[in-house]
Amino acid sequence: MLKSGVLNPHINSLLSRVRHTNTLVIADRGFPFWRDVETVDISLVDDIPRVLEVLAAIRRNFNVGRAFMAEEFRAANVPQTLSAFQDALVGIPLVFEPHIEFKKRIPLAIGIIRTADTIQYANMVLESA
Repeated sequence: MLKSGVLNPHINSLLSRVRHTNTLVIADRGFPFWRDVETVDISLVDDIPRVLEVLAAIRRNFNVGRAFMAEEFRAANVPQTLSAFQDALVGIPLVFEPHIEFKKRIPLAIGIIRTADTIQYANMVLESA
C-alpha cells in the first residue's frame, strides 16, 4: 500500500508511462474532452483540486523539462495568478503559445489530469526531461 506521494492509481499509471519528451496535460475544469487521450478526472467541486496542487504533487516524482501554456492565460488573469504559476514552475522553461497552437499538443499526450480549477486557461502541457 502506498503511504506517500501520489496515491491515485490512475495518475500513478499515467506518470509511469511517460518517457523522455513525452507529455502530460494538467487541465482546468473547462478543458474539452479528447476522445482518444486517456483522461483521469479528479474534479470534486469548484477549485478542488486546483492545477497548481496537482503540479506540486507530481513534481516530486516527475522530471519536467518544459511546460507549455496558452498565451491567453496571461491576458485573462491577474498578475498574481501568473506569478503563482511561474513560481510553481521555477526551474522549468515555460513557453506561452496561442491557444490554438497549444491545443495541437493534446492529441500527442500520454494523458490528461482534469482538475476542478476555475482559473481561465490554467491548462498546461508538461514535457518530460
